[in-house]
Amino acid sequence: MSDFISDFWSYYIAAIALAGIVWCVWLLFSQRKVAKAQGAVEDTGHVWDGDLRELNNPLPRWWMWMFLLACIFGLGYLVLYPGLGSYAGLLKFSTQGELAAHRQAAEKLQNSVYAKYMKMDIKQVAADPEAREIGQRLFLNYCAQCHGSDARGSRGFPNLSDHDWLYGGEPETIQQTITKGRNGVMPPFSAVIDAKLAGDVAQYVRSLSGLAYDPIRAARGEGAFKSTCAACHGANGKGNQALGAPNLSDNTWLYGSSESTIVEGILKGRNNHMPAHEEILTPERIRMLTAYVWGLSNAPEASR
Repeated sequence: MSDFISDFWSYYIAAIALAGIVWCVWLLFSQRKVAKAQGAVEDTGHVWDGDLRELNNPLPRWWMWMFLLACIFGLGYLVLYPGLGSYAGLLKFSTQGELAAHRQAAEKLQNSVYAKYMKMDIKQVAADPEAREIGQRLFLNYCAQCHGSDARGSRGFPNLSDHDWLYGGEPETIQQTITKGRNGVMPPFSAVIDAKLAGDVAQYVRSLSGLAYDPIRAARGEGAFKSTCAACHGANGKGNQALGAPNLSDNTWLYGSSESTIVEGILKGRNNHMPAHEEILTPERIRMLTAYVWGLSNAPEASR
C-alpha cells in the first residue's frame, strides 16, 4: 500500500475484502431460508436418460458448516495478517520481515563456516582449497557479471587475474575496493586539446608501450602529454595507483590501444564505477572474496 498517496485506497480495498466475506455469508443463509420455505424439493426441469431428473436440493449441512467456517477463517486471517488495505495485522507479519529472518538464520549458519577464516591472514585463506571454492561461488554470484566467470574482464572492466592493478593489488586494497567501491574518472580534454593534437598524443602514448607509432606525430604529442596528462599518469606514463590512473607504458588496456580509442578517451573522458558491496555482503563474505581475488594473480602459499 506504500505506492498509494491517499488513505482512501486503503479503506477501499479493506471494504471490498470485508464486503465479499459478508456477501458470502448472506448468500448462504438466504438460500437456506428459501429451501425451508419451499418445503418440497424444486424440480429444475432438467432430465437425462429418460428419468434422471435434476432437483434443487438444499445444501448438505456439513457443506454449509464448512462454507461458514471458511468465511470465519477468512475474517480471522484478515485480523492476524495484512490484507485489509494498509492494516498490518495483529501478528505484524510481512514478507520482507520473513525474508530478513531467513537471511539472518542463513548468515548465522554461514558465519560459523567463515569463523575460522576470519582469524587467518588473507594470503593464508587464499591458499585454503575450501576457502577458494567458497570465494569462487561468491565471485560467480556477485562479480562475474562485470569481470567474467574467468575474472579476465572485458572492455571497460579490469582483468583480475593478472598483475596489473589500477589501485593496487595488496589484500587490504582489494578489500577496500570491494567494500567501498571505486569511481574512476578520466576528465575530457576537448576544451584544451583539439582532435588533431589528441591524435598526436595518442601516438606518443602508443610509443610508451612499444606499439607501432609515427615518430613525428609522437614528438608533437609529447609536449601536450607532459603538460596535460603527466599530472595523473606521470611523466613516463607509469600511472598512479593512489589516483587509479592506469599505467600507459605496459600492454594492458582497459578500452583498447588503437589511436581512435585513445583519442576518444582524451577528448570525451572515461567514467568507470565499481559499486560498493558493504550493503550487499557481510564482512565475512567480503573477506572470502578478497582472498579469492588476490589468489587469482598470486600463487597460494600452500602450493609454492
